[in-house]
Amino acid sequence: MSGALFYIALVIMVAVVAVLFVGLRNLMRQGDANFSNKMMQLRVFLQFIAVVVIVIGIYFARSAGAG
Repeated sequence: MSGALFYIALVIMVAVVAVLFVGLRNLMRQGDANFSNKMMQLRVFLQFIAVVVIVIGIYFARSAGAG
């Protein structure tokens, strides 16, 4: 994976973990259930973006290696 895509994927994965902990913390403190739900939806969206970035990185890495 190229350097830039590696760091972008890393930042997105850290964001996934941060959103996960914010949602879980709110859930454990019996906070607003709607907020926890929004955090979990955001986490799933960020996971999707992370997977897309990683797949693009693998695609470009294989394309560069084949040529």
